[in-house]
Formats: sequence, C-alpha cells, structure tokens
Amino acid sequence: MSAPFTDERLLFTPIAPDTDAVPLIFAFPNEYSVGITSLGYQVVWATLASRQDLQVSRLFTDVQEPLPSSPEILGFSLSWELDYVNVLSLLERLNIPIRANDRANHPIVFGGGPVLTANPEPFADFFDVILLGDGELLLHEFVAAYQAVRHTDRATQLRHLAQVPGIYVPSLYEVTYHSSDSAVQSIQPIDVGIPEWIEKQTYRGNTLSASTVVTEKAAWENIYMIEVVRSCPEMCRFCLASYLTLPFRVASVEESLIPAIARGLEVTDRLGLLGASVSQHPEFDALLDYLNRPEYDHIRLSLSSVRTNTVTPKLAETLVRHDSKSITIAVESGSDRLRQIINKKLTNDEIIQAAINAKAGGLSSLKLYGMVGVPGEEADDVDQTVTMMREIKRQAPGLRLTLGCSTFVPKAHTPFQWFGVDRQAEKRLQQLQKQLRSQGMDFRPESYNWSVIQTLLSRGDRRLSHLLELTRHYGDSLGSYRRAFKELRGTLPNLEFYVHSDWQLDQVLPWSHLRGPLPQTTLIKHLSTATELFGRSAQERLPVIAPVPS
Repeated sequence: MSAPFTDERLLFTPIAPDTDAVPLIFAFPNEYSVGITSLGYQVVWATLASRQDLQVSRLFTDVQEPLPSSPEILGFSLSWELDYVNVLSLLERLNIPIRANDRANHPIVFGGGPVLTANPEPFADFFDVILLGDGELLLHEFVAAYQAVRHTDRATQLRHLAQVPGIYVPSLYEVTYHSSDSAVQSIQPIDVGIPEWIEKQTYRGNTLSASTVVTEKAAWENIYMIEVVRSCPEMCRFCLASYLTLPFRVASVEESLIPAIARGLEVTDRLGLLGASVSQHPEFDALLDYLNRPEYDHIRLSLSSVRTNTVTPKLAETLVRHDSKSITIAVESGSDRLRQIINKKLTNDEIIQAAINAKAGGLSSLKLYGMVGVPGEEADDVDQTVTMMREIKRQAPGLRLTLGCSTFVPKAHTPFQWFGVDRQAEKRLQQLQKQLRSQGMDFRPESYNWSVIQTLLSRGDRRLSHLLELTRHYGDSLGSYRRAFKELRGTLPNLEFYVHSDWQLDQVLPWSHLRGPLPQTTLIKHLSTATELFGRSAQERLPVIAPVPS
C-alpha cells in the first residue's frame, strides 16, 4: 500500500523522531493523488514531520504509511464538504468511534482546512478539536499545548487545548434551540473556565506556502505549487475566499517567490502559481519578467484564476511561451448592476478587452466563471450575460469560449450569509444553457442540486451530524438528503430552513461563537451597501431585524 510514496521528491528533510515522540496520524480523507495535490496538506504534513517530538504517519483512503499501534493524535485536513464521508470511514477503519462523546482511551481527533474554518458545526460532533485559521500559527501552538498535558486524562487535555487562541473544542460548548425544528437560540461555554468565543488565527507574514513534495502520482502530475497571494482585496460580497482569509497578503518576490521557484526547478519543470487573485500581486509584472528569462523557456506554467483587467498581451504571451493554451477569469455576470451589488469592480468593456488581449497574446481558449441566483438578480441580468458572451465572441473571433456557471451558495462570515438559495436559479442555468449552446459556446453548469447540498452544509448546525450519518449510507444525491430529512422529521428543521430561507439579521447563527476577520456589524454594513441597489422585485428578499419566534 505504500507504492506511491516511493515516487516522491521531497523539498524538506523530515526529522528523525525522539524515542518518546508523540505518535500522530495525519490523514487526508480522499485518495492519495487528490490529497498530495493539496498544498495545504503538503505544508501541514511537512510542518509536523519537521518536529522531533512527533512521529508522523500519513493516511489516505487508498494508501497509508506504516501506522502506529497506539496513536495519540489523529488529524484530518478537510478541503471538500462531502469528504466527511471518508472521515467517518477512516475513523471506523482505525476502530475509533465516529462521535467525539463516545471516545475514551482513543486518540485526540483534530481537523482543519477551509471547510472546517468556515463553518465546522455540521461536523463538530465528529471532532475533539478543530483548528480555526492558518496552520503557520496554529500547528506549533496545538502541539505545544498537547505536550503540556500529554499524560493527563482526556477531559483535562481538552480543557487545556481550549485555552489556545484558534483552537475550538466543540464538546465544551452547549447549543440550545428555540425548538427542535427551528433556529439556534444560544451557544454558550459549559462553564466559566472556557472562552466565550474562538477567533480564527491569521498569519500575516510575507513568506507564503510552497510545495514540500513533488510527485508524478499527484492529480496535477509533477507540479510544484507556489502561493503568490493569500486572500483577495476585491471582497465580492459572496466570496468566502476573500472575507474569511482577510487581510490580503502577498509573498515577497525577492525574498520568497524567486528562492521558492529555484527550489522547485531542482526537481520539476512544471510550476503552478496559486492564489485567489494571483495577478493582483503588486510586483506581478516583475515576476513575469523573471519567468521570461531564456533559461526558463522550458518551464511549464499554470495560473489559478486571475483578475480580468490584468489579462494583458504580455501575460498571454508568457503563458503561451510556457505551454499554457488558456486562461481563467471570474466575471460572475454580464450585468453591470449585478456586479455592483456583489462588489465586483469590473465592466463588460474590461472583460471584452481581456478576451482580445488573450487572443492577441496567442492563447486559444478563455474560460469564464459565472454565477446565477445572486441576491438582487433579475431575469434581465441573465439576458445580459448572454449578450456579453455574444459580444466577446464577435470581438475575439476564433477564441474558444467556455462559461462555467454555478448557483449562489451563502457562506459563513460573508455579507450574503443571511440569504438562502434562489429557487429561480435552476431555471436560469437552463436558460443560459439553451441560449449559449445554440451560439456554439461551451457552457458548463455546476449541478443545481450540488449547490443545494453545499448550502445545507455551509449553513448547517450541529443537528446535521445525525443527518450526515444517515446520508453517508444512502449516497451523495439530493434525494438521499431528502430521505434522511424525512426520517429525522421533528428533530431538526427542514431542508427549506437551511437552504432557501432568508435569515433574520439578529438571528443566532450556527457559527456566532466563531469569529472571522470582520465583525458582524461590518458585514451588515457591507450587506446594506449591496441591497441599496436591489430592484423592486428583489426588495422582498431583504433580511430584516426582527425577533426570532420562539
């Protein structure tokens, strides 16, 4: 089962553990090829494996390193919501109860990653400890805190860990509800010795992450990944990747990026520049100039999504020179009014110019990301997206156009967290598909049903843990979730409450005890700025401040 590990080229040196090192299993709840392509998983693994006081073994759903017979800690990095199924399966494989309150002489089970940092509550009953925020800060604090109480009983360990900023111990917080099938009433620590709230931890340095391992077994074969920026300065009202990870940070070109590139090129010729808005790095042009040196002509280069108005002929030429044929931009909509609502500082003219520049620089394909069902959207906004795509095709003939389109999903810690999913979204996806495909454009809609499931998990509370246990055995279709809701009727709200309801502004949210970068008052101000632009038919959807019914 260890065959893939023999193909790894490490960019760090694991430390030989001490004789009394803590035996720790670090798991990714998916196949090796997926997990080893996660930059977050790579970096956390390398951080743990570089400590003498830990003996670290890796675990995936298909392969594993030799595991300790009596692990003291089991960690999971969770990047995709539906991977919770594999978390539960791996716990069972290791003979560990899947619910934290059933554990006694078992490892401390911790989790981290973007899914759990955003809203851990649907999964909270499965974890003893959840790390909220950036691993650069949390990992060493977590290990040090555990070492201090290593030989004490479980209750003492958990209470001690809960004192560390950013470490959330769900069992030490009691959640009450107005009724079994309505909203959260309160979330309180079980006694005065437990912090009232937990604040996400934010790393503010200018040396960001880079791959710690390169392998041909990765989903992106032999790629060396470099984090160029973290967060995004645009702050689109729906965007978790911006709001949850603030402030916007950039890696130093001279001190961080160039040395990282040099390390990566010792083992591979494929580079991936990562970040929510890579091209908004203030020295992005200088980075392109560095990569355009003749000695780097052999490099294969790929970028994650870039800001539309930074797509220049120079950027396109650089990508073509380094074996890329396409570029991806997020436009959300063809409606200027709707982009104003979501704070997308972008015009149709800039989008069209990006397409023209992409073609002029030699790229053959342009991928655009759009969204339907955004709060404030009218039917005419969808028509304007079709008009925009037609105009791009007219002004950049020969450029292959692809529009990927998802349904708006409300995310915790964003100004649009109070909105539910618009039921018209499914029809609007169908409308776009009919009109764009008839024009010969490649339209790739994300499943509306998947957006419903995403919303359920992104807005869920602890009562969903029982539902997740049921659906795990039924499958990951929307029908499976509906079946589970039917079986649990009377013990939790219905699907409508979690997915389609617009919540009140003074409602206790499932994550109200978990603090992100911005306070609730600021999110409400940003929401107010957006809703001032709503049309008449959308006004009825506005969240209000009103007493929550008991």
